[in-house]
Amino acid sequence: MDNQSVFDKAVAKFKGFFGRDHTVAAYAPGRVEVLGNHTDYNEGFVLSAAINFGTFFLAAPAEDSQCRLVAGDLMEEAVWDISSREPDKDHMWANYVKGVFAGLRERNGDAMNKGFVGLFFGNIPLGAGLSSSAALEMTSGLGLCALYGVEVDKHDLARIGQAAEHNYAGVKCGLLDQISSLYGKANSLVMTDFRSLEVENVPLGDDACFLMCNTKAKHALVDGEYNERREKCEEAAEYFATALDHPVSALRDVSFDEWQAHAESMDDHAARRSAHVIGECTRVLAGKDLLGHGGKLDAFGELMFESHESSRHNFENSCEELDVLVDAARSIPGVLGARLSGGGFGGSVVALVHPRDAEVVGQAMRAAYNKTYGHGCDVEIILPSDGARVIG
Repeated sequence: MDNQSVFDKAVAKFKGFFGRDHTVAAYAPGRVEVLGNHTDYNEGFVLSAAINFGTFFLAAPAEDSQCRLVAGDLMEEAVWDISSREPDKDHMWANYVKGVFAGLRERNGDAMNKGFVGLFFGNIPLGAGLSSSAALEMTSGLGLCALYGVEVDKHDLARIGQAAEHNYAGVKCGLLDQISSLYGKANSLVMTDFRSLEVENVPLGDDACFLMCNTKAKHALVDGEYNERREKCEEAAEYFATALDHPVSALRDVSFDEWQAHAESMDDHAARRSAHVIGECTRVLAGKDLLGHGGKLDAFGELMFESHESSRHNFENSCEELDVLVDAARSIPGVLGARLSGGGFGGSVVALVHPRDAEVVGQAMRAAYNKTYGHGCDVEIILPSDGARVIG
C-alpha cells in the first residue's frame, strides 16, 4: 500500500474503534543504512536515508488518566495509566509508545496530566532491517507533542526513543535509526557524526534509488557475536591510545595509515575488527565527497562493494546468504553497488541502482537467490524520502 492509502485506512480504523475522529496525526519513515557499518558506537560516521515506507500515529485527548493504544494491523488494544512506569508484558508492541510517552512526561508532566486514545498503522516491511520500531517511536513522539502542545528538540526526541527501546523494549540500540527517521530529506542521504551528533543532508539526486533485498536469514549467537565485535573495537582503541602520539578515544581517531603501521603488533581479531571500522569511516567521508562533487554514483557504488568485502573478511558479520546476493549483484547490469545493511549475520542487502533499472534488477536479484536456495528473496524499491513530521 502507498502512504496515502495507509493513512486513509488508519483514519477509518481510528474512527471505527474509538467512535470519534482523531485530532492529531503524525508520520515517521523507516531507514536504510547505506555506508558506515558498526561505526556509530565507535564515534564514527554513517550515511543513511529515511525511506518511502513509514508509520502513521493518530491520537485524540482522553478525559481521564488512561492511555489507550491500538495496533492498527492487529486491532489489539493496550491500556495503561499515565503514572505507569513498567513495560507492558502482554503487548510488547505497545512499549515503544509507552516508553516515549513516559519520556515526554518526565519533561512535561504538568502539560501531560490526562491520557490519550491513539492508533498506529504503517507499511514498513517487517524483518527487513528498515527500523519499524524507531519509526513508531518518532511518529508517536511527534504526535504526542502535538496533542499536548509541548515542544521537544529533534535530538532530544531521538534520545527519548532510544531510552524507550532500552528501558521498555529491552533493546540496547544506538541513535542511528531515530536520527535517520527524523532528519531524512527526499533524494538525499543523512550524514551523522556520532561523536558530535551533528547531522546534515547530502544530496543523492533523483537518478538513484535503492533495492532492499531481504534474505530472511537469521543466524544463531548474534548477541554473542555482536558483543565480541564491540569488545575487540574497544580493545583496539585502547591499543592505539597508547601506541599513537595523539589522543585516541575511539577508532574514528585512527587513520588507515596508522592502522597499517601497527596491525602486525595487534591481536589478529582486534586488528581486523578495527580495520573494518576505520575503513568504514574513511569510506563514509569519501562517499560524502563523491556525492558533493557531481554525484559520482558509480564510484560511490564501488565504496558499497568495498564495505561488504570488509564486512565479509574483516568484521566477519556477513553470512553465506548475504554474500550470494552481493556476489550476484556484481554481475547484474544496472547494479552500481551493494552491501549488507545493518548489524549483519543475516537480514538484508541494499543495492544502489538507477530508478529506471530497479524492476529488472530486482527480478535478477530474486532469480539469483532462487538459483542457490530454491526460493526468491523479498525485494523492495527504496526511495530516500522526507523525515518524520506532524501532518494534521
